Amino acid sequence: MTGSGTATVRTARRSLVIWLAACAAGAGLVLLAAGRTWATAVFGPEQGRIGAGRVDLTGGDLVAWLTPAALAALAALAAVLAARGVARRVIGVVIALFGAAIVAGAWDGTRTPTIVAAARENITTAVVSSSGFATTVSQVWPWAAAAGGLILVAGGVTAVIRAGHWPGMSGKYDRPGGGNRTPGGPDGGGRTGERAMWDALDEGVDPTSS
Repeated sequence: MTGSGTATVRTARRSLVIWLAACAAGAGLVLLAAGRTWATAVFGPEQGRIGAGRVDLTGGDLVAWLTPAALAALAALAAVLAARGVARRVIGVVIALFGAAIVAGAWDGTRTPTIVAAARENITTAVVSSSGFATTVSQVWPWAAAAGGLILVAGGVTAVIRAGHWPGMSGKYDRPGGGNRTPGGPDGGGRTGERAMWDALDEGVDPTSS
């Protein structure tokens, strides 16, 4: 392999590692935010209600799909490593959709009707009307979840565009074995042909397509 070819493979691998780290960080940020308090609903006897008190609501309480979407996005990252070609691009679309769902959830989790509905499900006293609640919303964690979702959207779009240039796991782990030789035989031209095949796979090129 020429020096420029080696540099191309290294650049592709570095790009893949950076992409994985960024997407994992985005999903991790969503998981962190989902477990934190997003809103507080306060209700009390001054409004003619029984059982004065307050209820703290996490992102998971307000938006049920936040944590599952983030976990599914993490699983999709591993799938990108194992897949190739069109399958990688499809997985990229799925990751972007998970990110979009998270962003939508972060917005919905700050809406008063959503907070009130979640508060009703989490209190053990008498059911109160929406007018019986005073709500406050965190200015940090919903934004953090939205940021994580946007990172996943960007990561999914990047996978759709760049997946064909990234190396996969299969070539790396299958290369040491024997039996994958070209018709040239085990020596000389056969070994060179095998090396060329693996180099093509590392660059995301199907050597059988030509």
